[in-house]
Amino acid sequence: MVPVEQLPDAERLAARLAQWGARLHAAGLGGLMAALLDAAEPLAPLGAQALWVAQPALGLLLSRDAVADLARVLDAPGGVAWLREQLATAQDEADR
Repeated sequence: MVPVEQLPDAERLAARLAQWGARLHAAGLGGLMAALLDAAEPLAPLGAQALWVAQPALGLLLSRDAVADLARVLDAPGGVAWLREQLATAQDEADR
């Protein structure tokens, strides 16, 4: 497994997470998402595998690239911490 920072598309992932973070913040769900990430961190690799399996069906709602990006982040060591950090950064920028 490759750390998130070493993924070839880490910058694209960060940009996508900034968009998601802004949407979550606008909906008032930033705190809830942070709590869910804290609780689900030990299950992240299992969640990544579930995303890979569900990718064709989820492709009807989201782009397949978005689903694959999220699965890669969850599968990477420190991925949930990185995800939490990116969402918090997006939330801080939205507050400004």
